[in-house]
Amino acid sequence: MTKDQLFTRRRLLVAGAVAVGAAGTAGVFALGAGGEPARSAAPGAGAPPHRVPQKPSTYRLRPVTGYGPPPTAQHRTPVRSKPLLKMSGRGRTMLLTFDDGPDPRYTPDILDTLREYDVRATFFVCGEQAEWNRDLLARMSDEGHVVGNHTWTHPLLTRLSRSRIRSEIERTSDVIEDAYGEPPQWFRAPYGAWNRATFQICADLGMDSLAWTVDTLDWTTPGTRSIVRSVENGAGPGVVVLSHDAGGNRSQSVQALRTYLPQLLDSGYHLAVPRRRYA
Repeated sequence: MTKDQLFTRRRLLVAGAVAVGAAGTAGVFALGAGGEPARSAAPGAGAPPHRVPQKPSTYRLRPVTGYGPPPTAQHRTPVRSKPLLKMSGRGRTMLLTFDDGPDPRYTPDILDTLREYDVRATFFVCGEQAEWNRDLLARMSDEGHVVGNHTWTHPLLTRLSRSRIRSEIERTSDVIEDAYGEPPQWFRAPYGAWNRATFQICADLGMDSLAWTVDTLDWTTPGTRSIVRSVENGAGPGVVVLSHDAGGNRSQSVQALRTYLPQLLDSGYHLAVPRRRYA
């Protein structure tokens, strides 16, 4: 065999191999239309892309055609300059919120009353309390309540450095996610003291800031009747009521809830939890 003949034969063998490979590839995509499991495509140049699970046919076609569903849009939490004071909504809807817990002396009684009337509330918990009472956060999750972030040690944030603020908030979010089952979507600053750094950090961590409309001043232990009167006088659509389930003797708060909750329901109010709305 001459050198020219050998060269010609090699070219024919290479051409045949390419043809067989092309036919095999065509067979794979033909099977794909019938729903058979896809074969992994050969990686292209550069870093491998992050793979999102898709339907088999979509996954097979995407590397070749670029078709497929668009990526899910990521909602960015707005950086506020002041917290929300009321919640928008239809009808006579109010929010009950409880700060500083959970406390095994008072929080279970509050949860029992809410369960008795089939009402959901929002609990802004402190990390150092939540760390030792994870079972109560799990119960809040099981019974449909919302758990928000109220920092780790309840400090005055306006006197802390940016790094300290982030640490207070991040540590609490970690405990909430572990015990409650998902990261918090809401934050409330201790003493209602917000600043620009706090708003920015909360937004960065995916949380919106919620304050209150009615302060029951239950932390001053003014008497059960005084707490009830504060809620009754302040009731209205969109109102956010602030009470406490920890941080001191909260027996008055427990008793007051047992009085004003059925009264609110009898007056036609719907007690709800906050919902995030994205533009």
